[in-house]
Amino acid sequence: MEIKLAAEPRAKDEKLGADFIPAVVYGKGVENQSLKLKRIDFDKAFKAAGESNLISLNFGQGIVKVIVKDTQHDVMKNIFTHVDFYQVNMKEKITTEIPLHFIGESKAVRELGGSLLKDITAVEIECLPSDLVDHIDVDISALLTFDDSIRLQDLKLAKGLALVSQTNETVVAVKEPKAEVEAVAAPAAAPAPEAKKEPEKK
Repeated sequence: MEIKLAAEPRAKDEKLGADFIPAVVYGKGVENQSLKLKRIDFDKAFKAAGESNLISLNFGQGIVKVIVKDTQHDVMKNIFTHVDFYQVNMKEKITTEIPLHFIGESKAVRELGGSLLKDITAVEIECLPSDLVDHIDVDISALLTFDDSIRLQDLKLAKGLALVSQTNETVVAVKEPKAEVEAVAAPAAAPAPEAKKEPEKK
C-alpha cells in the first residue's frame, strides 16, 4: 500500500500555527528543503509508515520517496514538533532501523514460570528502499528452556535485508524465576523457671 503525504514549502523563520509541523527533507545529492506539514496528515502517515516504510511525499516539486529519519516530540503535549525526511534513491541501498515483533509462545515461560527478556527490540539493516518491511518476526516458541536464546544471527530476514551489526548479541531469552526461600522462624526459647526462694530463718 502506497503511503502518501502532502507538504508545503516553508519560508525561513516562518511561524506556524498549532495545526502545522515544521519539517526538512534532505538526501544524497539533494538540496535541503524546509517544509510544513498538516499535523493531522503527518500523524496518519507516520502511524502507517513508522520509520521503516516509504512515504510518497509531494511538496510541490513532484512526488519523491522518503523515509522518516528523525522526529522531535513534545512529551508533555504528546505531539510532534519537527520531522526529518530522508529522500531515497531507489537504486541505492539505505540503512535504517526495523522493529522486531515477538510472536509465538515460549515453553520456558508458559510451563517453567520464566520471564521473557527482550534485550533488542529493533535492528539496523541495510537494503534497497524497495525491500523495506514493516517489521521482522521473532518466533519465541524456540525458547524451550532457560538455556535457550535467540541471537542476532538467528533472525530470519526477508530477501534483500542484511544486518548492519556483525556481532551476535542476544535478542531474547528467558530468565529463571527466583526461588522463594521462606525463612523458618526458630521457636522462641522457653523462659527459665524462677528459682524458688528459701524461706527466711527467724
